[in-house]
Amino acid sequence: MIEETVDLTGQALDRGFMSALAPAREKLRACIQCGTCTASCASAYAMDYTPRQLWHMIQLGLKDEVLNSKTLWLCSLCYSCTLYCPHGIPLTETIGTLKRLAMDEGIQKHKESRNFYRAVVATVRSHGRMDEVEVMIRYFLTTNPLMAFDYA
Repeated sequence: MIEETVDLTGQALDRGFMSALAPAREKLRACIQCGTCTASCASAYAMDYTPRQLWHMIQLGLKDEVLNSKTLWLCSLCYSCTLYCPHGIPLTETIGTLKRLAMDEGIQKHKESRNFYRAVVATVRSHGRMDEVEVMIRYFLTTNPLMAFDYA
């Protein structure tokens, strides 16, 4: 098995990355890497980095890797990680902040997942609840409208 190595002394580290995650930054620094967030996450199996790995990457200042991660877009915002965290770290809110940072920086990786997230947020903002048909219409209009026929 080949393992990827990360240079923790190089230019790629962003020492101020955690400051953008206020007010959770102090609690994130205290994360003990127990893995409860990953164990409670229903989507962890499909993520490129588990939630525990993501928090550790934030602690290390690996901003580019975190913001380009598919993990952000696969989080369903179910609050299980926040609920079970023994330190009470607001993990779900932190994921939301990371999503906004990735969009503000114009990161184009995982475009389909990001577009689906935007469609869900726009629909909930519009109606105060989830409207599945509208979500799918919004999503397909940002990707390929003809794909809607495959899902019908």
